[in-house]
Amino acid sequence: MKLCDFVVPAAIVPDLQATTKEAAIRAMVSSLCQSGVVPASDEEGIVSAILKREELGSTGIGRGVAVPHTKHPSVDRLIATVALSHTGVDFASLDGESVYIMFLLISPPDRPGDHLRGLENISRHLRNDNFCKFLRQSKTHEAVLELLKEADNNEI
Repeated sequence: MKLCDFVVPAAIVPDLQATTKEAAIRAMVSSLCQSGVVPASDEEGIVSAILKREELGSTGIGRGVAVPHTKHPSVDRLIATVALSHTGVDFASLDGESVYIMFLLISPPDRPGDHLRGLENISRHLRNDNFCKFLRQSKTHEAVLELLKEADNNEI
């Protein structure tokens, strides 16, 4: 499974303006709705499900990275978006630091294997310091997408 298999290019947010966890999650879910992969009628339900997951423990995993995720019946396959904040988002991260890179993941409830593979794939790339550095420097949809392709091809 590659990042480009499930990251929705049209939903990438290269310049997220949100400063709070909830606003960031809302912006990312909204981008998935606007790109047409999630019905607008399910937007609030997905936001609520992700926020409920955040109550269990922050998905701000440290090193300026967060991976909010949920399972939701509105999707029939694993989908994700990437958002970059150039000023940082207070995500209540495990290390107490602001978050600059966010991958938001949604999968169908009946596909737990895909959900875990997606999280593992994202986590593996986010452990690569160069990938994170280049991602934080990306300013456009195209730059983010190109970096995801390079990561998929192990060129970083």
